[in-house]
Amino acid sequence: MDAVKSSLVSEMQSYFSEDAKRINHALRVTDYAERMLESEGGDYIIVIAAAVLHDIGMHEAEKKYGSTGGKYQEIEGPPIARQILTKLGFEPSQIDEICEIIAHHHSPGKVKTINFKILYDADWLVNLKNEYNIRDKEKLANIIARVFLTKSGKVLASQIYL
Repeated sequence: MDAVKSSLVSEMQSYFSEDAKRINHALRVTDYAERMLESEGGDYIIVIAAAVLHDIGMHEAEKKYGSTGGKYQEIEGPPIARQILTKLGFEPSQIDEICEIIAHHHSPGKVKTINFKILYDADWLVNLKNEYNIRDKEKLANIIARVFLTKSGKVLASQIYL
C-alpha cells in the first residue's frame, strides 16, 4: 500500500511543482483520511488516491475561470486525475470511482459511499478553521454535527477544534 501512496504523492507534488500550500493541504487531508479509514472501513486505495488528488484541478480552474472555487475544481480535477491514475496503472473501475469522488468533493449528497464520506470529512478537518469562526465553540459544535458525514470525522473535528 505504501508504494501506491508514494507514487500518488510523487505525481501530485510534480504536478503542483512549487505550490507548497496545495501540496501540504493534500498531504494533511491524506493523513486524516488514513486515520479515518482505520475506524470507518472503506477502500484504502480509492480513499488515499482521492485524498492525494482531490484538489488537483485547482491550477487549471484558476487558469480557465480565474477562480479556485469548489465547483471549478470539481470540473477540472477529474480529467487531470484520470491521466495520473492511468499513468500509474490503476484499474478502470478504480479510476472511475476516484474521479467521481473528486468531481463531487465539494458537493455532499451526490455520492453516498463511505469512500466519498471519508475524503469529504478529511478535507473538512483541514478546511474548517478557514470556513468558520472556530472561537464560538457552541456554534462550532453545531457546525461539526451538521457538516461531517462520518462518526470518526465528527470525533476528530471535536478533538481538534473543541
